[in-house]
Amino acid sequence: MDKEVFVALIAMAGTLIGSFGGIITSSKLTSYRLEKLEQKVDKHNSFAQRMPVVEEKIKVLNHRMDDMERSCFDENK
Repeated sequence: MDKEVFVALIAMAGTLIGSFGGIITSSKLTSYRLEKLEQKVDKHNSFAQRMPVVEEKIKVLNHRMDDMERSCFDENK
């Protein structure tokens, strides 16, 4: 086998190993970033589900405060 062919085969093997290594590393990084993004989305979704409950409680508290203020003003008259 000629030296040039041997060198070319070694270069091809190095190129393939490097390419596959880069693809695997990139894939792992993409998976990691997607996982972190999914965690953020889950956190946001749980917040979005809790907000209507909080808004309803605030509405009830405001109504109770209005009732208390009215009754307080009515007693002073």
